[in-house]
Amino acid sequence: MGDARRRTIELVEDLSDEQLVGPLLDVVNPLLWEVGHLAWFQERFVLRQACGEAPIRSDADAVWDSGAIPHDTRWRLALPTREETLEYVHEVRDRVIDRVLAAGDNDVVLHFAQYTVGHDDMHTEAITYTRQTLGYPEPTLSDLARADTAVGSGGCELFDDAEVPGGAFLLGAMRREPFVFDNEKWAHPVELEPFAMARGPVTQDDLAGFVEDDGYRRPELWGDEGWRWRQGVGADHPVYWRPEGKGWQRRHFDRWVDLEPNRPAVHVSWHEAEAYCRWAGRRLPTEAEWELAATGLPKRRFPWGDGDAEPRHANLDWQAMGTVDVDLFADGYSPFGCRQMLGNVWEWTATTFGPYPNFEPDAYKEMSEPWFGSRKVLRGGSWATRSRFVRSSMRNYFTPDRRDVFAGFRTCALR
Repeated sequence: MGDARRRTIELVEDLSDEQLVGPLLDVVNPLLWEVGHLAWFQERFVLRQACGEAPIRSDADAVWDSGAIPHDTRWRLALPTREETLEYVHEVRDRVIDRVLAAGDNDVVLHFAQYTVGHDDMHTEAITYTRQTLGYPEPTLSDLARADTAVGSGGCELFDDAEVPGGAFLLGAMRREPFVFDNEKWAHPVELEPFAMARGPVTQDDLAGFVEDDGYRRPELWGDEGWRWRQGVGADHPVYWRPEGKGWQRRHFDRWVDLEPNRPAVHVSWHEAEAYCRWAGRRLPTEAEWELAATGLPKRRFPWGDGDAEPRHANLDWQAMGTVDVDLFADGYSPFGCRQMLGNVWEWTATTFGPYPNFEPDAYKEMSEPWFGSRKVLRGGSWATRSRFVRSSMRNYFTPDRRDVFAGFRTCALR
């Protein structure tokens, strides 16, 4: 909990008061509000619900309850000052640590404490891509692990596929996991046909080929919804890209860099991924195919085995402060030789987000159920995902138009 709170504060402490509010956009929150919301969420579930304590601030629910306060209203609230917000954040942190240390084997307190740390971890990634969206400098963070990223077998070509056998597979979280969200519960059998999946994600060079072949101007490559989205936002190339000479540059936080051909494409919407697949004669994997390719048969906890993630396995925890080439982290390859299925970029799947059999919502009912049917599933985690948080069964989910998140994709062969 102390680490989660420290990382939250580090991600915003260099920003001005004006930057901590920022412009009203659909895809971001005011950062000052978001920091207070994280503490409120922890107070609500650990201190108030699990421990039965009274609110620390009488106005907390009116300021930070995300379920009750509409998105656009958050810019119009009379928010506590930066100093008042941090004072609240620190008091909640200290009280929660005290309650956890005194909890013993009280499963309710420990469960909600773990839940709220996971909530923090989701938001620290969101704060990171908010900084990218708003063009703020990359954050300066302490205690980052630096991995020896052993090189794999060279560049990842589009048709360099791993053959994955079909059959019965358990999709979802196993009950041995110490903590999972409600939408991962529980592992259940699915039948899959054999398929071939790209060993690595689509690279920036691959995506540049689509752009340069007028992929954004050919309606036959896009679904009806995707084409309406492309026209509506005026997308002629990936967001944060610009032409430079005979090539391309991309914006990394507040600076422009030449395109790195062997890094994964990132900040790609589901619509763009689908159009690319049509252009390439490929398809997106289903989430069941993705999980099988990541974990193998019999099912592992992670692509590399059952041990927790280490810096050598994957690009997580901001360790590279951006993406890395798709042939790195050889120690993290899956049983079928698929690369970087955890870390680097989240990967879109063809699957619409929905419940697993016998779904029951957790105490935080807004976590999953309101979004069933309206979002697409992503898998795998990004370079700004916490290693303690990510797992092969984790399901991320965004609307198909979102391209502010650290999302890319990999493809499967058509058969």
